[in-house]
Amino acid sequence: MDHARLGRSGLQVSRLCLGTMTFGLQSDESTAFAILDRAAEGGIDFLDTSDAYPLGGELSTRGITEEILGRWLRGKRDRFIVATKCFAPTGPAPFDGGNSRKHIMSAVDASLRRLQTDYIDLYQLHGYDPNTPIDETLSALDDLVRQGKVRYTGCSNFLTYQLARAVGRSETLRLARFDSVQPRYNLLFRQIERELLPLCQEEGLAVIPYNPLAAGLLTGKHKRSSPPGEGTRFTLGTAAKMYSERYWHDREFDAVEAFLGLAKSHGIEPTTLAVAWVLANPAVTSPIIGASRPEQLKASVAAVELKLEPALKAKLDELTHEFRMGDAPR
Repeated sequence: MDHARLGRSGLQVSRLCLGTMTFGLQSDESTAFAILDRAAEGGIDFLDTSDAYPLGGELSTRGITEEILGRWLRGKRDRFIVATKCFAPTGPAPFDGGNSRKHIMSAVDASLRRLQTDYIDLYQLHGYDPNTPIDETLSALDDLVRQGKVRYTGCSNFLTYQLARAVGRSETLRLARFDSVQPRYNLLFRQIERELLPLCQEEGLAVIPYNPLAAGLLTGKHKRSSPPGEGTRFTLGTAAKMYSERYWHDREFDAVEAFLGLAKSHGIEPTTLAVAWVLANPAVTSPIIGASRPEQLKASVAAVELKLEPALKAKLDELTHEFRMGDAPR
């Protein structure tokens, strides 16, 4: 497994990151352990989670994924880079969510307990909080770095202007600066190529994109003529509506059919090709791959060894160019 620097930092992370949001709902603990074992065998040492997981759960299930990961990490914590996130509500009170100093300080301690560790390698804001001044948020993160509870900081789901302002304010105030950003990115969602990725390259921010398979649509397992299968992202509890709104449309299915034909003509597994396309972007550091069963990892891990031919990369870019320009009217 190749490794890459996390932005401007000296930290090296595997070129693929294992996402754990299926642990605790789609995957029970024994299956989660098998997935983690398989990922480790494949050389993946970068693990991403959140205090909001498992995906599709409710307030009562928040933190279960971190607990599962913490139990698996016993005795081998120092061999892995652990990333987690805060922002989503973890309790009923108004201050149980967001990016206020109060919530961040409470959330990091709760994550440390669940993960059974005394430090988090990469602590990320899971979303942007318009109700909290960014200076307050950055100051709290800086304190966590100084206290040794957190090694590096990052964000997820920030718009480009929000990220640029956060970087500028941290530099002005001489606070710990974001080292990474975690955006959605795949062949069916390419809008971040226009502004976010160029900013990350210019500012030396690592890019850890999620959803490289577009919730499984790019694997070819879903058919527009049939309802989504049980146990998939499109039927998963509180997450089903979000994923259906993102991807379950004729325009996306048209692109997937063409993509599958291209993959077949080149003798490449669709999963491998989709992840390899994300990896081929020079701004990308480590795409987040996920699984609900250990055998699903094989095709994604194979993407690290696949070097896309320029002609094939150009065809894929052309095929999905409309997804770079933003959402079309539906």
